[in-house]
Amino acid sequence: MGIEEMFRDFKLGGYNIEKTQVNGERLIGLLLLATLAYSIATFKGNLILRKGVANYVTRPTESKRRHRRNSRFSIGLKAYFWLNSLSFFAEEVQQLIRLVPSKRAYYSRGLKTATIIQSAF
Repeated sequence: MGIEEMFRDFKLGGYNIEKTQVNGERLIGLLLLATLAYSIATFKGNLILRKGVANYVTRPTESKRRHRRNSRFSIGLKAYFWLNSLSFFAEEVQQLIRLVPSKRAYYSRGLKTATIIQSAF
């Protein structure tokens, strides 16, 4: 992981800490909490990359891009949101699958991947 990725994650790509305008002890507390959350999301992103299922939670990268589209942090964070949205919209998705049965195989593959990703959490 490069310093550019971490800088981007702590700016607009993640926490946007400078917009909070906190200082002193509150800033120290915020930085400690952000560091802990950043570390957890980065570790989860590493696990998801190793399992080879990151494409389910992020857009694929183009071959001509100079920098990676998603850092390990953003993969871990997006995986968390992806799993939550799967459970939140489970009933609606079931109704959609009944309407378009030809998509059932893709849905089943996504559920299998969700199980793999959930094992990282």
